[in-house]
Amino acid sequence: MTVALVIIILVGGIVALFGLLAATGLRVVRQYERGVVFRLGRVQEPIRTAGLTRIVPFVDRLRKINTQIVTMPIPAQDGITRDNVTVRVDAVVYFRVNDPIKATVEVQDYEFAVSQVAQTSLRSIIGKSDLDDLLSNREALNQGLALMIDSPAVGWGVEIDRVEIKDVALPESMKRSMSRQAEAERERRSRIITADGEFQASRKLASAATVMSSSPAALQLRLLQTIVEVAAEKNSTVVLPFPVELLRFLENATAGSAPDSGETAAGAPAAAGAATGTTGANGTSAWLREGHARPPVSTHPHHLKNRR
Repeated sequence: MTVALVIIILVGGIVALFGLLAATGLRVVRQYERGVVFRLGRVQEPIRTAGLTRIVPFVDRLRKINTQIVTMPIPAQDGITRDNVTVRVDAVVYFRVNDPIKATVEVQDYEFAVSQVAQTSLRSIIGKSDLDDLLSNREALNQGLALMIDSPAVGWGVEIDRVEIKDVALPESMKRSMSRQAEAERERRSRIITADGEFQASRKLASAATVMSSSPAALQLRLLQTIVEVAAEKNSTVVLPFPVELLRFLENATAGSAPDSGETAAGAPAAAGAATGTTGANGTSAWLREGHARPPVSTHPHHLKNRR
């Protein structure tokens, strides 16, 4: 009886030991992970996928590799562009592991390796680019930077998803120069637009003048329309343009009718007044033709008395 009990205890202990060892060899691999098993230092295939997996205790060692996309910021790098402008550029790189065995065997720390390659590639892309490309043509630079980083990363089992330049820091002096340049460019455009508007307006005015010259009534209608627009503002003063041609017409009409009236009224005195240019209608016309002002008329009492 005692011997049977001892045998039962030994068998139970052995079973428990094997069960403990079996439980020790169980591992859980998450959905976003892949397991690489090293058995006595050698990689065992296939790669362990998501779920419950078993390894040999004390013989196998399981290393889990994250296959999610990793977002790694690239520290800001100082550099000089191809057009000799000092800038400070930072970026961000997105990558993932597509070959867990290479990422484990070929490189000691693939994240650190990708970080260093990204920094050196960013410095290189700064030196090959102009300032205008860094500011306005970032998509092409992002593609070139991703290609430069992806070239060595392929051998490490790492796939570069995308690279983006985040910010470009410029010196204050360069910012002021660029603001002055932009201001000058905007002023140039405004002057060109103003000049173009004046040119188009002059062509329209020339066409309008041609139409009005063929139809004088159109000019009168335009004058009346202008008066209506001025009167709509409730102004107390209305300025009417007086054509110079009308003055000349009145002058010529006065010069043509004055000799007849002079002969009928006074005869020789009218002719004398026309000759001296001091009295009569002809005299006034002569002053106007010569560009002089009308002679002033005195309002002093004794002058009026002498004239009476």
